Formats: sequence, C-alpha cells, structure tokens
Amino acid sequence: MAIRLNIAALGGAGMTSARTRARLVERLKTQGISHAGVLAAMAEVPRHGFMDEALAHKAYDDVSLPIGFGQTISQPYIVARMTELAMGAARHDKVLEIGTGCGYQTTVLALLFKTVYSVERIGGLYKATRDRLSVLGVHNARLRHADGSKGLAEAAPYDVIIITAAAPILPEDMLPQLQLGGRLIFPVGETDQELRQIERTAGGFIETRLEKVNFVPLLPGVV
Repeated sequence: MAIRLNIAALGGAGMTSARTRARLVERLKTQGISHAGVLAAMAEVPRHGFMDEALAHKAYDDVSLPIGFGQTISQPYIVARMTELAMGAARHDKVLEIGTGCGYQTTVLALLFKTVYSVERIGGLYKATRDRLSVLGVHNARLRHADGSKGLAEAAPYDVIIITAAAPILPEDMLPQLQLGGRLIFPVGETDQELRQIERTAGGFIETRLEKVNFVPLLPGVV
C-alpha cells in the first residue's frame, strides 16, 4: 500500500481491533469481493472513524449510515465493489472521486492509487473530511470544495472516475476526462438506481450494467 494510516489518532480504541475488520473482510469475500488489494485496504481502513461516535457501534455492519448534511457513508460492500471495479482499469496512478463525503471511500482509494482527486460540494463536509484525512495521514488525496457534477477537467485525464452519488442520466461530460483504458464507475437513476461502468477503449466507450443500488442524488452547485 502506498501510505500507512495513523489509525490510533481517530480514537475509539474498542473498535480498532484487527479482529473486527477481519470479520468485515470475511463477509466481503462471501459477497463476491476477491481482489486481494481491495480486501487488504478494507481491512486497514477504520470505518468507525468516519462517523459520529453515537453510530460507531454499527460501523462494521453492512449498512449505509448518516454522516450529516443529508448525506450517508456507503455500506462496506458497495465501497469494496466500486473499488474492485476501479482496480480493473489499465492503470492505477490517478483516480477522481465525485462526492468526498466523510472520506471513507477516499481513504480506501488512497491505499491503492498513487493520487486521489476528490470533489465535495458541501463546505461543512469538505472541511471536516480535510481535517480527518490529515490526522489519519492520507497525504495523497487532493480535496476540492467545488461542483463535481461535470467532473474535474483541470486535473484530467484520470485512470478511473468514481461517482458516489446517483446521476439522473449518463454523466457524459466526464467521459473525455478518462485515459485510454480508464473506467467511469457510477450509479444512475432516481428512485430505481443501477450501478454501471463505462470503459474507454481504442474503439470507443463500452458500457456495462451491473446491479441495483441506492445512493443519494448527484446535485450541481456548491453549498
């Protein structure tokens, strides 16, 4: 892994045991996650440190949980699933995450990619997560407080783009920001959502429909 996390700095000593996260990894394996690097990253990242202490006892359950501002931290399976898809890209140098949230997915990606660019539209979340990642030692993440609904062209092209909120339609503006061999992984839809992947090949773009999901909506603008 590219970085070493300062897990002790997040507190919650009772939740930091390797055994707790090992049980999470075993469950992910039964759910079909098999990439060794992804499983190792999921074992390393202390999910309880990314949420309110009142919810920390649920941190390693396979559920999404509120993180304030009307947002949620995705369930561990979805984080692992999207990360495993990302690792299928041709290169793992630069990934763009749309929707930083509490920084859990960001941190998992930071263990596997050289540089993570992550965009968050909600100022309060951005500030809290920036501070959290600094304490945790995630120094290869470049956070932006900005409207990410059209990607982040200034740092393109990317090996992978992951969107952690559901777009109502295909986010076509992001496709030119992909490297050849790169992947866009995103949920699409409103009440009936689906996880999809688009891969950029020499012959064009190949879209794959994957599975039903449930994400908060992708919204434009900055707050």
